[in-house]
Amino acid sequence: MPVSIHKPTLAEREEASAWPIWTCEPSVFEWGYAATERCLLLEGEAVVEARGREFSFGAGDYVVFPKGLACRWRVTKAIRKHYTFEE
Repeated sequence: MPVSIHKPTLAEREEASAWPIWTCEPSVFEWGYAATERCLLLEGEAVVEARGREFSFGAGDYVVFPKGLACRWRVTKAIRKHYTFEE
């Protein structure tokens, strides 16, 4: 499954509001997903490079990163997001 990016439904926004918040200043780093991550971006912008593609997303986007994904994050505008991991 590739990275999935969409505008969240009302139910997704409500569910995400109970998740913890992660923040990150502009930076570049490698990351690997040991579990599927679902997140709702509250602020910021980033580009993730994975599997020969680039995925851009920002504030207001709901993003799903699949388990097993190896990627490079390029945070271009400080990020603040709700997130959860699931097996």
